[in-house]
Amino acid sequence: MSPESLPSGSVRSAAEVNEQIRALWLRAGGTLSAQERAEYELLVIEWAEAIRGQVIEAA
Repeated sequence: MSPESLPSGSVRSAAEVNEQIRALWLRAGGTLSAQERAEYELLVIEWAEAIRGQVIEAA
């Protein structure tokens, strides 16, 4: 899934997504499989969207 195909604006907060990223790394034991890497990439994109949303709200 490319960043362009994601819905604009995250439903979850950056903190929630960050917790999911941390949990993924813990479950994976520090080494991601191909499937986990794909999940990680999507989470990072979602996290970045959430951060952008917070910055826009603050402005």
